[in-house]
Amino acid sequence: MAEQRVQKVLADQGICSRREAERLIAAGKVKVNGHPVGLGDKMDPDYDKVSIDGQTVRIVRKRQYTYIMLHKPRGFLTTRSDDRGRKTVMDLVSDVPAMLRPVGRLDKDSEGLLLMTDDGAFINLLTHPSGGVGKLYRVTVNPRATEEQIIQMSSGVVLDDGVKTQPCVIHVVVDEPGRTVLEITLHEGRNRQIRRMCSAVGLQVVRLRRTAEGPVKLGMLQPGEYRELKKSEINALRNAAQHKSRSSEAPTRTAPRRPGPLRPRKEQG
Repeated sequence: MAEQRVQKVLADQGICSRREAERLIAAGKVKVNGHPVGLGDKMDPDYDKVSIDGQTVRIVRKRQYTYIMLHKPRGFLTTRSDDRGRKTVMDLVSDVPAMLRPVGRLDKDSEGLLLMTDDGAFINLLTHPSGGVGKLYRVTVNPRATEEQIIQMSSGVVLDDGVKTQPCVIHVVVDEPGRTVLEITLHEGRNRQIRRMCSAVGLQVVRLRRTAEGPVKLGMLQPGEYRELKKSEINALRNAAQHKSRSSEAPTRTAPRRPGPLRPRKEQG
């Protein structure tokens, strides 16, 4: 196998995230063949031996990865562990014989589709900024959203940290006195982004549920339940992320964007 950066090997093996691997390397805790490594150093996973804090890391040359989709309920943290003893998504998949990690995040008060896997390369592909696989959210806000507020959010708003969000597509599903139900498609994933977008235009999120990620839909999966992804779904997610990555690298012309239709759509089902 060709040489790869040490942090990539650790992430692909599911040992930790690439960012955490870089932190460990910078702290001098990672060695290859007994020698400390730097951030730019490479290793051959087929021959070299790597250790963290003196503990040898077992490199699996060929392995079967696990890919699941979980319907995350409200009240669970999207993290592998919590030092305050709060409930995490790992409690819901404790019977899965794999070192799963979440693909992206859903905050504690949000619910819906959460992908999980032990394939570090897959996680990096879907969460890398150039990937930008579209995520669909069903969002209930109050008070009733005005057309001006929806146009503001779909065009991009400045968040509380001064960063402006990318344009997004918004459809109105239910529009009635006191509340509006929106479907919002994002291609970026800033922390609590939809809640902060709504707050920036004077709206409060009452309920937020992710219903799809790229071509994969939550469907009838009940809160707290999970299922393995089909091979076709895994391939479709990879293709979507790779296509987006290639598109982001190609030169583009700046063109005006229009928000999605603002009229309520008929409920289905």
